Amino acid sequence: MFKSRSIRERIKISYVIIILLMITPPVITIFSFIIQMGRYDLIITNVSKANRLNQTVKMDISNEIWDIVAGNKKFGEGSQYDIIDGINESLKDIMRTTEERENRQMLEVAGRAVDTLKRNVDRLGNQMANHSPVSENEESLDEIRGVSALISDILQDFIVRVIESATITNEHHRHITVVLTIIQVFTVFFVTIFSIFTQRSVTASINNPIKRLENLSKRIAEGDFTVRVKLPQVSELDGLTDNLNIMAVKIQALIAENVREQQNLQKSEMKALQAQITPHFLYNTFDTIVWLAEEKKNDQVIDITRAFSSFFRISLNKGKDFLTVSEEFAHVKSYLTIQKIRYRDILDYEIEYQPEMADCQILKLVLQPLVENALYHGIKNKRGRGLLSVKGWRENKRLYFSVEDNGIGMTEEKLADIMKQINGSADPEDLNNVYGLYNVNKRLELYYDTSTKLVITSQYKTGTTVYFSIPEVGFNV
Repeated sequence: MFKSRSIRERIKISYVIIILLMITPPVITIFSFIIQMGRYDLIITNVSKANRLNQTVKMDISNEIWDIVAGNKKFGEGSQYDIIDGINESLKDIMRTTEERENRQMLEVAGRAVDTLKRNVDRLGNQMANHSPVSENEESLDEIRGVSALISDILQDFIVRVIESATITNEHHRHITVVLTIIQVFTVFFVTIFSIFTQRSVTASINNPIKRLENLSKRIAEGDFTVRVKLPQVSELDGLTDNLNIMAVKIQALIAENVREQQNLQKSEMKALQAQITPHFLYNTFDTIVWLAEEKKNDQVIDITRAFSSFFRISLNKGKDFLTVSEEFAHVKSYLTIQKIRYRDILDYEIEYQPEMADCQILKLVLQPLVENALYHGIKNKRGRGLLSVKGWRENKRLYFSVEDNGIGMTEEKLADIMKQINGSADPEDLNNVYGLYNVNKRLELYYDTSTKLVITSQYKTGTTVYFSIPEVGFNV
């Protein structure tokens, strides 16, 4: 069985994949650039050190020995050994930063030549200490110059080899740069394709289940309560789908029960009237969800879907006719959350009730029709933003509820006509736009007592207030 994933989770995974794909090639490029720059820096440093050392070998040691042989300096006063030690230290320093095996071998040869140079200098010192002829000292000087020239040639060859290595490194870097550029181009292309695929996939994962749910609601509205929809494996829609399937089962069971219970005909008529309201709300809400999905407003799709799921879960209430006051207000809040998204430019609302009445029992679905009536016939007909206020309070062992709006309001004549319709015994099909008020009023009379009725006050262009009260305990069932 496939694991149900939320829309938010799918979008998050897609973003993570896209980010990883986008940052990987630049990270590789930067890492490669750092390595190549390190190698270039090492090569340039070695070339510079070798060049300075070459000048020392060619000039300094020869000039120093010449001054000694010419009698300008005594052998013990010369700095020939310091120069040779400096040459050895420089060779060792260059060798520590040289990676190529052949270049290291060349430096080792140069090191052995420096040892030979030192031996020749030692021999010259012995000759001068023994007062050897000038000709012998000059021969030693020529040998020292020859060894110095050999070391210089080795260092010159080393410099050439290092420069050639730099050329090879540069070619390698250019090749890597071309490869990374191609990879980045393909990555951008792949990310573009992946983004398009993800967008279509997420849209399809929202639109297709919603279309199936919309078809389910139409079938239910047409009276086919046997239709069912499979879970779409989208967590935000699974609950709604399950609730709609349960709703179809419950409605089917209720219809069957109403057929069997002819003595409860009046209750059946009220529930049938209530069922007439539901498909209209379903159509509008699904249209809103589809529109939001097409606009890629995924966060609002999630919010309205969750509110829709909560709305039907409370509506079903496991088939029970009564629920707590807190659940009834939660049901109203879910409804207003959905409508707030649809009518965000004209609707503001507030909900409040006394905490001590939260666990009291109330007939379900009596506030939502009043709220719907206030929205569609009050606030929508007013210019500008409207405020809808739903309140509950406890007083003298009764629970009071009110729905107030600052919408268009009604004239005295229209209010009198509406009160006549909802308090009469007219056929619900003949009730123009007051069947919601009629339904609530009749159900209050049926489940409580005839004194429990809607009270409506209204002033044209100011607003309307609908309120009623029920006993805190005790009701007819």
